[in-house]
Amino acid sequence: MTEIIETLAGIGAQYDVLYCDLWGCLHDGRALYPEAVAALQGFRRGGGTVVLMTNAPRTRHAVERRLVRMGLPRDAWDVIVSSGDATQEAMLMGAAGRRLWHLGPEKDEDLFTEIPEALAGQPPLLRVPFDEAEGIICTGPFDDCADTPEDYRGRFLSAKVRGLTMLSANPDIVVDVGETRIYCAGALAQLYADMGGAVMSFGKPHPPIYDLARRRLAAMGISYDNDQVLAVGDGILTDIAGAQAEGIDALFVTGGLEASRFGPDVQAPEAAPLLAWLTGQTRTPRYAMGRLR
Repeated sequence: MTEIIETLAGIGAQYDVLYCDLWGCLHDGRALYPEAVAALQGFRRGGGTVVLMTNAPRTRHAVERRLVRMGLPRDAWDVIVSSGDATQEAMLMGAAGRRLWHLGPEKDEDLFTEIPEALAGQPPLLRVPFDEAEGIICTGPFDDCADTPEDYRGRFLSAKVRGLTMLSANPDIVVDVGETRIYCAGALAQLYADMGGAVMSFGKPHPPIYDLARRRLAAMGISYDNDQVLAVGDGILTDIAGAQAEGIDALFVTGGLEASRFGPDVQAPEAAPLLAWLTGQTRTPRYAMGRLR
């Protein structure tokens, strides 16, 4: 049964590594949660390693730049691993061909411009118009403030007929920017898959992002067993499902995407509706708390 806890510090000593989600746990898309920042700093002071693991469809460099602009202190984390990083590896190795149509906003350009040294020797990758593409790299809607998945149905039908594979750089369906909920690449990928299109996804809950985290930590000289890892996240189908698939403990932050389900106090989820909802989701994270603190 899931245990509702008050603070990360109350359980942190049991773990050596933290996989911490960003959006909904560390910030709301506009501002950091100060108590969450303090919780990560405290975990590191206790000797733990913090991996910021995000489904952002951008490289870790772009993620870090944004976190710095938001004011995240450097002592709150050790390494960043993004869905964009994992997708970029597959993209550069030709998983969907070498002539790609980019479905997504200009803010995700770094996937094509910030190339890791280890992958710089791959054959040239060309971004081409839809009609000339061998595959699709999807980082989200062109206009994530206005577009819906249905706006792309016609284009997706053509892509399916042509047998184009879509690389989805963000498995999230929606994300909250302050009080506004917007669609992510995962919603587009879900529609394409429902239409019979081929989709490859690389962020949580899929294995590539966890493999990348292990490789990044190994390069730092850090190795660990699964029972030493705690995954923190607010996405039941991404963070929690991914943790369970990897065989690691999970802390479900109820005050993120699902905040309205568990009572009026976002910091204090009510046990009965929480446990009933988790049962319906067939997920049993080891812990739950309102907001990371």
